Amino acid sequence: MVAGTNFFNQHEVIARLRGEVVEALPNRLVVETGGGVGYQVLVPLSTYDRLHPVPGGQVTLLTYLHVRENSLVLYGFATAEERDIFLLLIERVTGIGPTIGMAVLSGMPGEEFKRCVVAGDTVGLARIKGLGKKTAERIVLELKDKVGVGETWEASGDATGAPARDAELGLLALGYKQVDARKALQKVLETNAGAEAEELIRLALRSMN
Repeated sequence: MVAGTNFFNQHEVIARLRGEVVEALPNRLVVETGGGVGYQVLVPLSTYDRLHPVPGGQVTLLTYLHVRENSLVLYGFATAEERDIFLLLIERVTGIGPTIGMAVLSGMPGEEFKRCVVAGDTVGLARIKGLGKKTAERIVLELKDKVGVGETWEASGDATGAPARDAELGLLALGYKQVDARKALQKVLETNAGAEAEELIRLALRSMN
């Protein structure tokens, strides 16, 4: 029992994967990272289309390890935005798991998804294969404020907009309240206006802790 616990804890820290593509399918890659170790990574079509992976080529993926009772499933994404949307869906929307999260990213671009959520366009979301009207309504209900607040950064019209938006989405995906995430980011941006999203997240986490 102890050995199993250590195994799961050891692998929960996988956040990024870089290596050679051994197999490439639209929804699955096998990536060898060295030493003969190959990881099977499930990817959405958005990631596959962006990276155009081919056997023998190199890829870098942002990853999320989903721990099930009897298995470990690794999901990979080309961008932080894709991973953040995936995490918001599976962690903040009732009844949604990784399968639907991947279906959303495969069904429409991230920007279009956020536009549908902010606009309350459940009809547009319901067109995604495997979603349905009730699930689309639940996504809008539970994510509208979270995604919408992130979009307001773009209204600033300066270079801080996109990184700050992505940083806020990242903090929300980690489980922080939007009011706390926004307050921390505003404080950080006072002295780090040119920082990228990952740096803003790191500084905001330090501020909140």
